[in-house]
Amino acid sequence: MIEVEHVSKVYNGRRAVDDISFRVEKGEVLGFLGPNGAGKTTTMRILTCYMPSTEGTARIAGYDVFEDSIEVRRRIGYLPENPPLYMEMTVESYLDFVARIKGVRPRQRKSQVNDVIEKCNLGDVRSRITGKLSKGYKQRVGLAQALLNNPEVLILDEPTLGLDPKQIYDIRTLIKGLAENHTVILSTHILPEVSMTCNRVVIINKGKVVAMDTPDGLARQMAGAERVSLTVEGPADVVRDKLASIDGVLNVQASDPATETSTTYTVECKLGSDLRSTLAAAVVTQGWGLLDLHGVSMSLEDVFINLITKE
Repeated sequence: MIEVEHVSKVYNGRRAVDDISFRVEKGEVLGFLGPNGAGKTTTMRILTCYMPSTEGTARIAGYDVFEDSIEVRRRIGYLPENPPLYMEMTVESYLDFVARIKGVRPRQRKSQVNDVIEKCNLGDVRSRITGKLSKGYKQRVGLAQALLNNPEVLILDEPTLGLDPKQIYDIRTLIKGLAENHTVILSTHILPEVSMTCNRVVIINKGKVVAMDTPDGLARQMAGAERVSLTVEGPADVVRDKLASIDGVLNVQASDPATETSTTYTVECKLGSDLRSTLAAAVVTQGWGLLDLHGVSMSLEDVFINLITKE
């Protein structure tokens, strides 16, 4: 659905985007991450035909964003970091105005405006002046205008910026629901939001793609091993030696005793292995008490900081 191939953008001799490539499949939600100044917004502006790339090509639904920009614009909905609202208009009149700009047919205009108002939960404020709405409602109106004409692709730049936790939850839930019918690129600084919303993640830093995978896949790559946490009732040294002797175990670390009789161990296993049942069996057959066992992974925040720091 979205193809970016060797795209670069140069400003005054500086490469804001430097030879990046990635794909987004139909129906996928892609998290686009990076620190301030990494090139995220520039990339989104290229994809939305706001500016041309210096090098490389980008296509949406098979159409080149430079050569077929009108066809591309018909197929995308864009929510920039600052929603493009007319503050003196009511919500309904503003959305009708955007529908006209987007070429929605007169017979369909009213139904499409009503549809996005319902999707974005704007029914209570449809007659209110946009400039008098809260930040959360303004973001909803911005998202509603992006949804008009039912675009195949949604490009959302920091859709939850400045919102409170309840508003973030509402927008996140809405985006997850939109993924059923749209392909979505989501840029955000709220990393837990990406873990809960996105199928895959692209991390960009200093204009370059530094990582691309599922959130779980990135965590496994960065850790270099599978990790399992066990809390066991038994003699600490003996338990640790037993766990370390299992084939596929790379390292065992014991934390401070959880209680007087139990200790928690972090077991590192070979990448791609799943030794949870083997570890459990080793504990139970020795007659020790297995109080807890669960997999442990790096958070997306850990992965992000690790990658950006390395770069």
